[in-house]
Amino acid sequence: MIVLKPRGNSRLSYFLSNGLGLSLMRRIFLPLALSVLLLNSAAATAHEVEIPLKGEGPAVAPSAYEQLLRALMPDAHAEATFSVEGDYRIIRGNGYPDYTPGAFPNAHNPNAIRKKNYHLRVALNPELGSARPTERTPFGIALNGVLFDPKTAEYWESDPSSGWNYEAIGGACQLGLDASNAHVQPNGAYHYHGLPTGLLDKYAYRNTPALIGYGADGFPVYGPYGYEKAGEPSSSMRKLKSSYRIKSGTRPSGPGGAYDGVFTEDWSYDAALGDLDECNGRSGVTPEYPDGTYYYVITDSFPYIPRCWRAAPDPSFSVLKGPPGQGGPRPGPGGPVGNGQPPRLGAGGPPQGGRGGPPCQGS
Repeated sequence: MIVLKPRGNSRLSYFLSNGLGLSLMRRIFLPLALSVLLLNSAAATAHEVEIPLKGEGPAVAPSAYEQLLRALMPDAHAEATFSVEGDYRIIRGNGYPDYTPGAFPNAHNPNAIRKKNYHLRVALNPELGSARPTERTPFGIALNGVLFDPKTAEYWESDPSSGWNYEAIGGACQLGLDASNAHVQPNGAYHYHGLPTGLLDKYAYRNTPALIGYGADGFPVYGPYGYEKAGEPSSSMRKLKSSYRIKSGTRPSGPGGAYDGVFTEDWSYDAALGDLDECNGRSGVTPEYPDGTYYYVITDSFPYIPRCWRAAPDPSFSVLKGPPGQGGPRPGPGGPVGNGQPPRLGAGGPPQGGRGGPPCQGS
């Protein structure tokens, strides 16, 4: 079972773990703190979800003692557990990253991170089949409990029926991505659109394949480096290359103009181009699967996070995201993006596709 523990202030953690510290806190500080909490209880739960979404467990009101600990601790911590029950891998998490995320809200993303209560599951032994598009469903979940959710709700002229979906890492829309290529939906869900660099930095992922999550179908998800020869762990490690390229020519409808990668539809799959299939995956051995498995790869170029599955996704993921176009308009340009640093991939630049259209909207 993989368990990610909350990470708190080391001095405070020591104080709380020390018997004398707990005794003093109960006898002296607790009564005073509880009186303050009763007067200002809203502040202690400012980052909590009051109404659970579909796919989340019911919200449980925290006890007064829990509220006290929350007041003493930072706003949120990563909590994620992966366990096996029968034929399924059960995932519970609060959707908060196990590193310091960018600043949210920010100039290009008006949403605050809210701790979630994800109750999800994936098949323990998925059966490899043909590609299945993800559509509006999150692709999967990282080991820290943050969703992989690459598609955006932004379309040319805010019209999903146009068929031209803006890419989060395409330059046309400033969506407030932080340095880990993540931002926040209107429902408070922090989620990845590209390489989860804050998570990857915790692993020696250039030296050995790094398991960083699971697709909604149950197949494992790895970082961008893998064995030169997929079935030979003794072969050298290298960055794996996706098999997508920007189409040549001009768009036949919608925004018109030359294909430039701004829209999802600007890209096409070429099996001879890279190391990975149309779902950004391949079959091979890894440290966790020495006998071999099919696995997905998060890459530093399109599609970044896979846009399809090779097995049936579990229904628990399909209810986590609403229809496109929700969330309202974003603030105009100006000010820092994310935590004051641009995303490490696909940073900025003026829009090239769909010039002259309305500002990006959605989530």
